[in-house]
Amino acid sequence: MERITIPEYMEAVVDSYYKDSAKRLYGIVDKILFKLRLADTDRHDFYSLANEVFMYAVRDYDSSKPFDGFLYSCLYKKFCSEMTRRCREKRKADRMSVSIDAPLGEDPDITLGEIIADDFDMEKEILEDPEGAYSGKVQHYLDRLSFMQKEVLKLNIAGYHPNEIRKELHITEKQYRDCITAIHSYRNVSILF
Repeated sequence: MERITIPEYMEAVVDSYYKDSAKRLYGIVDKILFKLRLADTDRHDFYSLANEVFMYAVRDYDSSKPFDGFLYSCLYKKFCSEMTRRCREKRKADRMSVSIDAPLGEDPDITLGEIIADDFDMEKEILEDPEGAYSGKVQHYLDRLSFMQKEVLKLNIAGYHPNEIRKELHITEKQYRDCITAIHSYRNVSILF
């Protein structure tokens, strides 16, 4: 980080902002964070950023307008830029994630979840136990599902295609997707591990 020289006429301003552990500077930061609806968990990151912006604002201030307004503008712009940068980073990470239900290759019926090695076979567990005396884990999993989700699961296991399941159960595509999401949700599936 470059060394910033503070003009003599700005030394009193710097002192007023940093008096009482930078209370005045952090008061402005708090107002901006509230306006931008940023979480309190980010507060210390933005305090650090504010210190950096403050020093550049002191250096670049031309006294044609009040310093308070100039500083507020500089902080607000920098915080918005920082939020944009953070959002880009999150989207970049999201693009790199892969769904376990995503089709692999040319065959839309083969998913990543189907090729992951595991000794538990839900289809075998459900189909080989017609009386419903499932293992404790499977029974607990099934108890978490709604009636419609169970019906979708049974038809899916029986080999029905999604359009056949929707037609058989008289449900919309969105209702079907919602059922599949619940059936595969980590909250429900984690019981089986």
